[in-house]
Amino acid sequence: QVQLVESGGGLVQAGGSLRLSCAASRSFFSINVMGWYRQAPGKQRELVAIITGGDNTKYAVSVKGRFTISRDNAKNTMYLQMNSLKPEDTAAYYCNVVYDMMNYWGQGTQVTVSS
Repeated sequence: QVQLVESGGGLVQAGGSLRLSCAASRSFFSINVMGWYRQAPGKQRELVAIITGGDNTKYAVSVKGRFTISRDNAKNTMYLQMNSLKPEDTAAYYCNVVYDMMNYWGQGTQVTVSS
């Protein structure tokens, strides 16, 4: 099993930046796929970014060029650097890992971008 603890959410002004962190209880050596999802009120949870294998990354069109996903294997921590934030980015953000063919989720961290 994997436990995920998220941090870094908050209230920011449009155009600002924020970095989210997700610390895993298990070494990244045993985790194949990691990513960030978000869910805004009235909308389905959507994929924001994923990171796999040798730091290969993929982003949703809506955030590409503004967000950067990364990880620190020594700290077993994944990050989401969010720049040029827009009000449309307002959502609860969840980190996710796939381990032993199961999905594990963080508790969520709220990001609110004011206009």
